[in-house]
Amino acid sequence: MKVMIDTNQIQGTISPYLHGQFVEFLGHGITDGIWVGRESDIPNIDGLREGIVDALAKLAPPVVRWPGGCYADTYHWRDGIGKPENRPTTYNENFGTYEQDQHQFGTDEFMHFCELIGAEPWLNINLLSGSVQEMKEWMEYCNRKETTSLSNERKANGHPEPYNVQFWEIGNEAWAGGGFMTPQDYVRKYRQYSSAMPTFKQNIFDKSKIYKIASGPDGNKPLERINWTRDLLNEISKYRQPEINALDLHFYNWNLDSDTDMPTSFQEDDWYRVIKGARELALVIAEQKQLIKDGLEKMPVPESSMDQQLQKIDLIVGEWGIWHKASFMAKPALLQQVTMRDAIATAISLNILQENCENVSMACVAQTVNVLNSLIITDQDKTVLTPNFDVFMMYKKFQGSRLVQYQTREKNQFVDIFAAIQDEILTVCLINSHINSKQVVQVDFQHLAKGIFAERLVADDVTDYNSAEHPNTVRTKQISFTDKISTMKEFDLPAASINIFQFKLIK
Repeated sequence: MKVMIDTNQIQGTISPYLHGQFVEFLGHGITDGIWVGRESDIPNIDGLREGIVDALAKLAPPVVRWPGGCYADTYHWRDGIGKPENRPTTYNENFGTYEQDQHQFGTDEFMHFCELIGAEPWLNINLLSGSVQEMKEWMEYCNRKETTSLSNERKANGHPEPYNVQFWEIGNEAWAGGGFMTPQDYVRKYRQYSSAMPTFKQNIFDKSKIYKIASGPDGNKPLERINWTRDLLNEISKYRQPEINALDLHFYNWNLDSDTDMPTSFQEDDWYRVIKGARELALVIAEQKQLIKDGLEKMPVPESSMDQQLQKIDLIVGEWGIWHKASFMAKPALLQQVTMRDAIATAISLNILQENCENVSMACVAQTVNVLNSLIITDQDKTVLTPNFDVFMMYKKFQGSRLVQYQTREKNQFVDIFAAIQDEILTVCLINSHINSKQVVQVDFQHLAKGIFAERLVADDVTDYNSAEHPNTVRTKQISFTDKISTMKEFDLPAASINIFQFKLIK
């Protein structure tokens, strides 16, 4: 296979926000995962598992979404603030968790977690069982600088300065567990909540920094996702238009077709089914961006210049990842191991998001710890980094770089390519998704190029995974790489591998 990379065709900047994370009160994602408690024998920082904090600080995710997900619509933020001994105990039934929540990890603990790992917080508002007033008070507690009862309460709880949370989503999956709403139902509630959001402005002419996120469609329902986005925008267009900064699309790579397919035990057909499922995301994004464009074009011009006309709505992929059938039966809930099958599907998904850097403004993998397509799995006092952690670390190299176009003379269904450039450094990702055969790729740079770095993620067996007993079975390794200056290089890609190469372009 021959690839021609054209560094004269550059478009879009790859935002770090495309590499966001998501944590939720499901299974042991937070309790016994991120949160072990201040009195725990497990090394911790104010109750936060030290191993997770250290790993994520190294990764430096740009944004973390919390408290859900589904849990957001049963979550009342006041349950999780104040003295730990005074917080209530509730019960969590979401997705088979079936465990008590003692609310030891609340708003202030989450904000501390974000500060430690260098991430911005994204908060999901309880639209289903909460109220407009509850939302408004939560926002005031988090963001109000001026002296009020709520800002004083935050100060009393240990944080004098406002958290300045920018990202706020109104509800979660309103089409399902968030209320089984129609788009018309949702828009009626969205108008109320959006209108009541404090702006935290100092002047009427200032621009609010609050980024309002609406519940986008279920990306796994081909008909419903079209109808949801089209009908939602049509409903918004009636009468005065409330502000919407983004629609939150959710898309899972469902792997539900086989009862014998297990996360760490699968056949060749199972492997390719998951790889194929990852590529579907590209079609969903293209479809949704066109629907948003069409909807905005139909927005009527307001009668008064004092009223706004919606002209731009971002697309966000707030939840994405691989979801194996076996996780429904797992204890703790939704725990699934990560092999090279998941790592390659994750890398392909990140490629798609990055290729759509002009169409998608933010994305969060579901989920970061102990749940589904996780980067980290905990086992008692051990913190285990999955192959997905390595994938995200490899992809940090693309953040802030510009997307580069490429061409191929022949199609190879097993090779996925991505290229980006920053400061004359060209970074190329070559993924071989063939389960047992190497692939040879010849890259024509159309410029003189010198190899400066290369790394690879590959396993001895595609079902290998990292565990507490063997934490480094599947790890990224730096590989030898010729620094010979040339316009063309040839690469042997091992079966089931992710390969990153960096070149210095010489012009």
